Amino acid sequence: MTHMHLDDATAERFAHVALENIVRQYPYKVDHMMVEAGDLSEPADMHPVFYGSYDWHSSVHMHWLLVRMLALRPTLPITGRIREMLDAQLRPEAIATELAYFQRPSSRTFERPYGWAWMLRLQAELGTLATRDNQAAAWAAACAPLADCLAQRLIDYIDVADFPIRSGTHFNSAFALVMALFYARTDQHPALRKSIVRRAHRWFGHDRRYPARYEPGGDEFLSGGLVEAVLMRQVMDDCAFGDWWEMFSPGQSELATWLTPVTVTDRTDPKMSHLDGLNLSRAWCWRLLGSALPSALQPLAVRAWSDHLEASLPQAIDGQYVATHWLATFALLALTDTVGG
Repeated sequence: MTHMHLDDATAERFAHVALENIVRQYPYKVDHMMVEAGDLSEPADMHPVFYGSYDWHSSVHMHWLLVRMLALRPTLPITGRIREMLDAQLRPEAIATELAYFQRPSSRTFERPYGWAWMLRLQAELGTLATRDNQAAAWAAACAPLADCLAQRLIDYIDVADFPIRSGTHFNSAFALVMALFYARTDQHPALRKSIVRRAHRWFGHDRRYPARYEPGGDEFLSGGLVEAVLMRQVMDDCAFGDWWEMFSPGQSELATWLTPVTVTDRTDPKMSHLDGLNLSRAWCWRLLGSALPSALQPLAVRAWSDHLEASLPQAIDGQYVATHWLATFALLALTDTVGG
């Protein structure tokens, strides 16, 4: 398959998956620091907005997908349901409870940095849509206090984090900074952008001959190397990035690792199913790297984008719940994202 795009039928199916997920309370994976006996409540009490879709960050994923769908396909028949659902979910008083949870001393590292980054990406999407949609403007205003808190929290964190986390899981530093940059641009947040650019250069600016042969780990859904490259493309002009890529890129044989989709042997396993996410996130990376790559690599990158999507796109809609609670968001990134958002 060499030509893939987001058609209306696929968009509608993505939206149905998200609408079902964000109000599906169980199964739910609780991540909560208990500080005393009885310090645990139902997920919907602790997180009245992001209580569904298996865990907190995946719920944020799926809210982003719905907002993105309103921006990309505003005439789909399902948009009425999307608007009703987002109106019910993104209420100021519910967001205030979410914010209060983050302000607990024991929640200092809750969802750092992955959930923070997805919340900022959601707010960036709301802010963009708000420029032409009054309803979205109300949702953006409701979510702004939580996004403001997490933006500052991310600044504080990366300003003191001497070392990046390179594993291709929720803790990956480069992915969080890529997603946060969308917010920094949309919300005109120069302090966040400055902090990200400075730290990206310090963490990754001098990397050489990335060892792609070490990827992937058995439960990784991100390529540490490719996400790093996407980040560096966003903090450099194309000329500087070209010089950086020349020093950073793996050798030809190792580069094949990134160009070839991985096989998933057990899609019922919550960790192994991450590898479908790896295929989709690699496709997203190849899309964003695009024309900044050396000319000889560009057609290979286009083919890799297509091959990776073909390998795992079906799992985003028709797979096991361990996959369908989150994969559609990465599929949508791979199908529609651009460097500028």
